[in-house]
Amino acid sequence: MTEPISQISTSIDALTQELEIITHNLANASTSGFKRRCNAFSKVLDAQNGAPDTFSPGKIELESALDFSQGSPVQTGRPLDFTLMGKGFFVVETPEGPLYTRNGSFEVNTNGQIVDSTGRTVSGEAGPITVPPAVSTSEIQVSPDGRLSANGTKIGKLQVVDFQENEGKLVSAGENCYLMPDKTIQPAATDKIVIKQGFQEASNVKIVDELVDMIMVTRLYEANMRYVSAQRENSTSLNSVAMG
Repeated sequence: MTEPISQISTSIDALTQELEIITHNLANASTSGFKRRCNAFSKVLDAQNGAPDTFSPGKIELESALDFSQGSPVQTGRPLDFTLMGKGFFVVETPEGPLYTRNGSFEVNTNGQIVDSTGRTVSGEAGPITVPPAVSTSEIQVSPDGRLSANGTKIGKLQVVDFQENEGKLVSAGENCYLMPDKTIQPAATDKIVIKQGFQEASNVKIVDELVDMIMVTRLYEANMRYVSAQRENSTSLNSVAMG
């Protein structure tokens, strides 16, 4: 029995979406703190022996989720580059509410507040962290638990939170940040994480794995397109016979 064209069309749409996800991952392979979106699809076929060169059309079920696994720490030597070693997120404030990020590349704005690369305030445990005017960024030091100081003077402590079993409910909010859409879920403060100063967390994208996925998706896409083309040719032949 042949698969309905509508089902094949759905499969093609799913494969197109998957290809877009893979392309997005590859484009951010060098973005600090980026978390790849992992793809998983299953293909329901009438008959399939699993060989890579024997793809046949079928239903594609696309599942997608963010992969929050740790990226490798890359040393920069920059005083306001911080890497989280372990599970958790920095918090940045926006008019719409807090966002969460693994990208700890920060700077000081004209008001002396520590902000992210887009100018959003980085949360401290007691509110925004303000660096005294007399303190140079090169003098700032951070302890493993996120306490900032300079020349023996306490500046503040970075707020680091962990969603624990609810981490998978976070959604992308752009600019390497994530949003918790369910406002009833509140993150827990964590003191188990270690913060390394002078490091950035590299993207967790593995280029080779993404390229392998891209080849697989491309082959499945081509197989489905060949099936659609064959069905159209059959329909044209049948119409020709029917028309005499």
